[in-house]
Amino acid sequence: MGSNYKMKYNVDIVFVIDATGSMGDLIDIVKKNALNLHKDIETMMGQKGKIIQDLRIKVITFRDYLADGENAMLKTDFFNLPEDTEIFNETINSITAFGGGDDPEDGLEALAYAIRSKWNTEGLKKRQLIVVWSDAPAHELGFGKSAENYPKKMAKDFNELTQWWGDKDNTGYMDYNSKRLILFTPDLPWWNEIRNSWDNVIHYMSEAGKGLEEVNYKQIIDAIAYSI
Repeated sequence: MGSNYKMKYNVDIVFVIDATGSMGDLIDIVKKNALNLHKDIETMMGQKGKIIQDLRIKVITFRDYLADGENAMLKTDFFNLPEDTEIFNETINSITAFGGGDDPEDGLEALAYAIRSKWNTEGLKKRQLIVVWSDAPAHELGFGKSAENYPKKMAKDFNELTQWWGDKDNTGYMDYNSKRLILFTPDLPWWNEIRNSWDNVIHYMSEAGKGLEEVNYKQIIDAIAYSI
Protein backbone atom coordinates (compact mmCIF):
# COMPACT_ATOMS: atom_id res chain seq x y z
CA MET A 1 0.00 0.00 0.00
CA GLY A 2 1.26 3.44 -0.88
CA SER A 3 1.22 6.44 1.36
CA ASN A 4 -1.92 7.73 -0.38
CA TYR A 5 -3.95 4.66 0.58
CA LYS A 6 -7.15 5.52 2.42
CA MET A 7 -9.42 3.09 4.23
CA LYS A 8 -12.95 2.86 2.85
CA TYR A 9 -15.87 2.62 5.28
CA ASN A 10 -19.54 1.79 5.04
CA VAL A 11 -21.18 3.99 7.67
CA ASP A 12 -24.67 3.81 9.15
CA ILE A 13 -25.76 6.54 11.58
CA VAL A 14 -29.02 6.68 13.52
CA PHE A 15 -29.92 10.10 14.94
CA VAL A 16 -32.07 9.70 18.06
CA ILE A 17 -33.48 13.13 18.87
CA ASP A 18 -35.46 14.25 21.90
CA ALA A 19 -38.11 16.40 20.19
CA THR A 20 -39.78 17.85 23.29
CA GLY A 21 -40.31 21.55 23.86
CA SER A 22 -36.90 22.48 25.30
CA MET A 23 -34.97 20.94 22.40
CA GLY A 24 -35.83 23.55 19.77
CA ASP A 25 -32.33 25.06 19.58
CA LEU A 26 -30.65 21.69 18.98
CA ILE A 27 -33.24 20.74 16.37
CA ASP A 28 -32.63 24.06 14.63
CA ILE A 29 -28.89 23.28 14.48
CA VAL A 30 -29.59 19.93 12.82
CA LYS A 31 -32.09 21.51 10.41
CA LYS A 32 -29.70 24.29 9.43
CA ASN A 33 -26.92 21.84 8.55
CA ALA A 34 -28.85 18.89 7.14
CA LEU A 35 -28.07 19.70 3.50
CA ASN A 36 -24.31 19.84 4.16
CA LEU A 37 -24.12 16.91 6.55
CA HIS A 38 -22.81 14.36 4.05
CA LYS A 39 -20.15 16.70 2.69
CA ASP A 40 -19.02 17.79 6.15
CA ILE A 41 -18.66 14.23 7.44
CA GLU A 42 -16.88 13.23 4.24
CA THR A 43 -14.45 16.16 4.53
CA MET A 44 -13.66 15.41 8.17
CA MET A 45 -13.06 11.74 7.40
CA GLY A 46 -10.80 12.61 4.47
CA GLN A 47 -8.62 14.59 6.87
CA LYS A 48 -8.27 11.39 8.91
CA GLY A 49 -7.22 9.34 5.88
CA LYS A 50 -10.57 7.57 5.65
CA ILE A 51 -13.08 7.47 2.82
CA ILE A 52 -16.81 6.94 3.32
CA GLN A 53 -17.84 4.56 0.58
CA ASP A 54 -21.48 4.33 1.65
CA LEU A 55 -23.24 6.65 4.13
CA ARG A 56 -26.75 6.01 5.39
CA ILE A 57 -28.59 8.04 8.02
CA LYS A 58 -31.80 7.20 9.86
CA VAL A 59 -33.82 9.51 12.11
CA ILE A 60 -35.79 8.67 15.26
CA THR A 61 -37.49 11.39 17.30
CA PHE A 62 -39.02 10.71 20.69
CA ARG A 63 -41.24 12.34 23.28
CA ASP A 64 -43.50 10.59 25.83
CA TYR A 65 -45.99 7.79 25.03
CA LEU A 66 -48.40 8.74 27.81
CA ALA A 67 -48.30 12.49 27.18
CA ASP A 68 -47.94 12.62 23.40
CA GLY A 69 -49.75 9.55 22.04
CA GLU A 70 -49.22 9.15 18.29
CA ASN A 71 -46.58 11.90 18.35
CA ALA A 72 -44.44 10.04 20.87
CA MET A 73 -42.14 8.37 18.32
CA LEU A 74 -41.18 9.04 14.71
CA LYS A 75 -38.99 6.55 12.83
CA THR A 76 -37.66 6.66 9.29
CA ASP A 77 -35.86 4.13 7.14
CA PHE A 78 -32.21 4.75 6.30
CA PHE A 79 -31.55 7.56 3.82
CA ASN A 80 -28.71 6.94 1.38
CA LEU A 81 -26.60 10.08 1.16
CA PRO A 82 -26.00 12.07 -0.95
CA GLU A 83 -28.69 10.48 -3.19
CA ASP A 84 -31.52 11.02 -0.68
CA THR A 85 -30.35 14.40 0.59
CA GLU A 86 -33.51 16.22 -0.48
CA ILE A 87 -35.94 13.87 1.28
CA PHE A 88 -33.61 13.64 4.27
CA ASN A 89 -33.62 17.44 4.50
CA GLU A 90 -37.42 17.52 4.24
CA THR A 91 -37.70 14.97 7.04
CA ILE A 92 -35.36 16.91 9.32
CA ASN A 93 -37.21 20.15 8.60
CA SER A 94 -40.52 18.52 9.54
CA ILE A 95 -39.35 17.97 13.14
CA THR A 96 -40.83 20.42 15.61
CA ALA A 97 -40.14 20.66 19.33
CA PHE A 98 -43.22 20.24 21.51
CA GLY A 99 -44.81 18.10 24.22
CA GLY A 100 -43.07 15.77 26.60
CA GLY A 101 -45.34 15.78 29.63
CA ASP A 102 -43.31 15.13 32.78
CA ASP A 103 -39.54 15.63 32.95
CA PRO A 104 -38.34 12.13 31.89
CA GLU A 105 -38.99 11.06 28.28
CA ASP A 106 -39.16 7.71 26.48
CA GLY A 107 -35.56 7.79 25.28
CA LEU A 108 -34.85 4.14 26.06
CA GLU A 109 -37.62 3.00 23.72
CA ALA A 110 -36.13 5.21 21.00
CA LEU A 111 -32.69 3.73 21.67
CA ALA A 112 -34.18 0.23 21.43
CA TYR A 113 -35.60 1.05 18.00
CA ALA A 114 -32.19 2.37 16.96
CA ILE A 115 -30.36 -0.76 18.11
CA ARG A 116 -32.71 -2.97 16.08
CA SER A 117 -32.21 -1.02 12.85
CA LYS A 118 -31.52 -2.89 9.61
CA TRP A 119 -27.78 -2.28 9.64
CA ASN A 120 -25.53 -2.55 6.61
CA THR A 121 -23.37 -5.62 7.20
CA GLU A 122 -21.38 -5.34 3.96
CA GLY A 123 -17.69 -4.50 3.74
CA LEU A 124 -14.61 -5.15 5.85
CA LYS A 125 -14.63 -1.66 7.33
CA LYS A 126 -18.00 -0.55 8.66
CA ARG A 127 -19.38 1.58 11.44
CA GLN A 128 -22.79 1.41 13.06
CA LEU A 129 -23.33 4.63 15.02
CA ILE A 130 -26.19 5.76 17.22
CA VAL A 131 -26.18 9.42 18.28
CA VAL A 132 -28.61 10.40 21.05
CA TRP A 133 -29.52 13.98 21.98
CA SER A 134 -31.60 14.74 25.07
CA ASP A 135 -31.62 17.20 27.95
CA ALA A 136 -33.83 15.01 30.16
CA PRO A 137 -33.64 11.72 32.05
CA ALA A 138 -35.25 8.68 30.48
CA HIS A 139 -38.28 6.85 31.83
CA GLU A 140 -37.78 3.27 32.89
CA LEU A 141 -38.56 0.94 29.99
CA GLY A 142 -42.26 0.16 29.95
CA PHE A 143 -43.33 3.27 31.84
CA GLY A 144 -45.69 4.20 29.02
CA LYS A 145 -46.89 0.70 28.12
CA SER A 146 -50.50 1.54 29.00
CA ALA A 147 -50.57 3.86 25.97
CA GLU A 148 -52.48 2.38 23.02
CA ASN A 149 -49.58 2.87 20.61
CA TYR A 150 -46.83 1.51 22.89
CA PRO A 151 -44.77 -1.00 20.84
CA LYS A 152 -45.60 -4.69 21.28
CA LYS A 153 -42.08 -6.09 20.84
CA MET A 154 -40.18 -3.69 23.07
CA ALA A 155 -37.44 -4.78 25.47
CA LYS A 156 -39.19 -5.52 28.75
CA ASP A 157 -36.56 -3.88 30.95
CA PHE A 158 -33.08 -2.36 30.99
CA ASN A 159 -31.41 -5.77 31.30
CA GLU A 160 -33.01 -6.94 28.06
CA LEU A 161 -32.07 -3.68 26.34
CA THR A 162 -28.50 -4.30 27.48
CA GLN A 163 -28.65 -7.73 25.86
CA TRP A 164 -29.85 -6.11 22.64
CA TRP A 165 -26.77 -3.88 22.75
CA GLY A 166 -24.54 -6.88 23.45
CA ASP A 167 -20.94 -7.11 24.56
CA LYS A 168 -17.77 -8.98 23.56
CA ASP A 169 -19.17 -12.21 25.00
CA ASN A 170 -22.81 -11.90 23.91
CA THR A 171 -23.78 -10.79 20.42
CA GLY A 172 -26.57 -8.22 20.25
CA TYR A 173 -28.26 -6.72 17.19
CA MET A 174 -25.17 -4.76 16.16
CA ASP A 175 -21.65 -5.78 15.11
CA TYR A 176 -19.49 -5.59 18.23
CA ASN A 177 -16.43 -4.18 16.48
CA SER A 178 -18.43 -1.69 14.41
CA LYS A 179 -20.93 -0.27 16.89
CA ARG A 180 -20.60 3.04 18.69
CA LEU A 181 -23.07 4.91 20.90
CA ILE A 182 -22.60 8.68 21.24
CA LEU A 183 -24.63 10.32 24.01
CA PHE A 184 -25.24 14.06 24.23
CA THR A 185 -27.24 13.67 27.44
CA PRO A 186 -27.21 14.73 31.11
CA ASP A 187 -25.70 12.61 33.87
CA LEU A 188 -29.17 11.36 34.78
CA PRO A 189 -31.12 8.05 34.74
CA TRP A 190 -30.82 6.02 32.57
CA TRP A 191 -28.07 7.64 30.53
CA ASN A 192 -25.49 7.31 33.31
CA GLU A 193 -26.29 3.60 33.67
CA ILE A 194 -25.61 3.15 29.96
CA ARG A 195 -22.33 5.04 30.19
CA ASN A 196 -21.20 2.96 33.17
CA SER A 197 -22.35 -0.49 32.08
CA TRP A 198 -22.23 -0.62 28.26
CA ASP A 199 -19.11 -0.74 26.12
CA ASN A 200 -18.31 1.37 23.05
CA VAL A 201 -20.09 4.39 24.55
CA ILE A 202 -18.92 8.02 24.32
CA HIS A 203 -20.77 10.41 26.65
CA TYR A 204 -20.73 14.18 26.18
CA MET A 205 -22.54 15.24 29.33
CA SER A 206 -25.01 18.10 28.94
CA GLU A 207 -26.88 20.19 31.50
CA ALA A 208 -30.35 18.94 32.33
CA GLY A 209 -33.25 21.04 31.11
CA LYS A 210 -31.09 23.36 29.02
CA GLY A 211 -32.05 22.03 25.59
CA LEU A 212 -28.39 21.20 24.81
CA GLU A 213 -27.71 24.88 24.23
CA GLU A 214 -23.99 24.25 24.73
CA VAL A 215 -23.79 21.74 21.85
CA ASN A 216 -22.71 23.10 18.47
CA TYR A 217 -22.55 21.63 14.98
CA LYS A 218 -18.77 21.29 14.91
CA GLN A 219 -18.85 19.28 18.13
CA ILE A 220 -21.43 16.95 16.57
CA ILE A 221 -19.37 16.41 13.41
CA ASP A 222 -16.17 15.95 15.42
CA ALA A 223 -17.86 13.34 17.64
CA ILE A 224 -19.13 11.40 14.61
CA ALA A 225 -15.79 11.54 12.81
CA TYR A 226 -13.90 10.51 15.96
CA SER A 227 -16.15 7.45 16.24
CA ILE A 228 -15.57 6.16 12.70
